[in-house]
Amino acid sequence: MVDLPNNTLIGEETEAHVTYLPKPSSKSLWHYIVSDWKRYCVTDQRSRLAVLFISSELVASAVYRWGHWIWTYSGVLSRLIRCLKPFYIIVNRFVEAFTSITIYPPARIGQGLYIGHIGSIHIGAEVVMGENCNISQEVTIGVGGRGEKRGSPVIGNRVFIAPGAKLFGPIVIGDDVAIGANSVVTKSLPDCAVAVGIPAKVVSYEGSFEFIMYDRMEHDQERLRNLAAYDAARSNSQNG
Repeated sequence: MVDLPNNTLIGEETEAHVTYLPKPSSKSLWHYIVSDWKRYCVTDQRSRLAVLFISSELVASAVYRWGHWIWTYSGVLSRLIRCLKPFYIIVNRFVEAFTSITIYPPARIGQGLYIGHIGSIHIGAEVVMGENCNISQEVTIGVGGRGEKRGSPVIGNRVFIAPGAKLFGPIVIGDDVAIGANSVVTKSLPDCAVAVGIPAKVVSYEGSFEFIMYDRMEHDQERLRNLAAYDAARSNSQNG
């Protein structure tokens, strides 16, 4: 977490970093699938059974988790696991055709991924994303830039990405950031920023707190610290 820039002008570019980077195969395949499943239950306020049958977005997420496990597995059965790649590719093609969601297996995405709606979603192979993030329809996150400046976004925890948003290049998106609809983000954003427009500009530091819901979020110390920092910054600005 970084302290909120109380003296930062709206729209001014600031530094950002993330506190969490998911490690390949750091937890079991089933753990990630269940954590995604729980997020749909909390966010959509549906039972686990209803989510299983209604949320086609969860199917796309689960297939990505399976593919990522295959691509990153390095245990004693690695040769056997590699044999699953052709089967994954076939299944993934059907899922892509049905949902129009493409998440490349090498992408590193933390637990609790929530995809709000199917349709025209693309997440590149080099993308890194933290825990409990929301992605909406028509979102593209991928590689951008040239030469040494070429790369893909690193996205923090609890980030909300609204419909139509595009994120490109070697940028860093802080924790609890909210990115508005149809925004084009090509520069890093600090914690709790709300960014909108083409190109995206920071318009406030209210964060994504009202958009991101997940199990036991009221006990998440990292989230609570950022929320307290935002409340303190808002209080100081009002008193000043």
